[in-house]
Amino acid sequence: MAIPKDITFVTFDVYGTLIDWETGAYDAFRTEAERDGFTIERDELIPLFYDVQRQIQAGSYELYAEVLRRTAVQIAKTLGWPLEPSRAGFLPDSVQRWLPFKETNPALQRVAKKYKVGLISNIDDKLLGQTRRHIPLDFDLVVTAQQVRSYKPDPAHFTECERRIGGKKGWVHVAAGYYYDVEPCLKRRIPVVWVNRSKDKLESNQKKPDVEVSSLREALKVIGVS
Repeated sequence: MAIPKDITFVTFDVYGTLIDWETGAYDAFRTEAERDGFTIERDELIPLFYDVQRQIQAGSYELYAEVLRRTAVQIAKTLGWPLEPSRAGFLPDSVQRWLPFKETNPALQRVAKKYKVGLISNIDDKLLGQTRRHIPLDFDLVVTAQQVRSYKPDPAHFTECERRIGGKKGWVHVAAGYYYDVEPCLKRRIPVVWVNRSKDKLESNQKKPDVEVSSLREALKVIGVS
């Protein structure tokens, strides 16, 4: 799929695309672990976080706050950190302190002057509300995991988004996550811009996205925002 020339609606994934969740989550783990004199390295935590969360989200639906609590417990167990499960709320409690990338708000303001703008996120409404305090923009559409009772890469988010927009015509999705966003967009033939900040390499069996960029600033050029 090529990026359409007649764009009218741009949606964004939130965590990883607009919000630096990796730094936020690592800071939360590091601070809580230090209470027990335990040290966690970022390059060990983040891949483990991805794997554990993916396994939990593949099960029956539950609020993202609970997914985070379970993720914290499982990671602590794997690392040998003696975290009491009753303390696992430190992770969902930290979401309110996960901050946008420096380019996020300027980029969103520019996009909103030209197109309608939406959010498509694997989170619950309460936690997203906390995040939106860092993003002073009135979005035209918001689809969360809580609303569709499902987690990407399952297609429910995108099906609901298409229903609310009234079709795929003129719609482009911008996301950093290949597994959670790019892959399902490619399957549904939704034009997608992959913001590959970490310069991940695709496996031989993974399809290339419509466009790959390294920042939101580059993504804006692709969708015709100066």
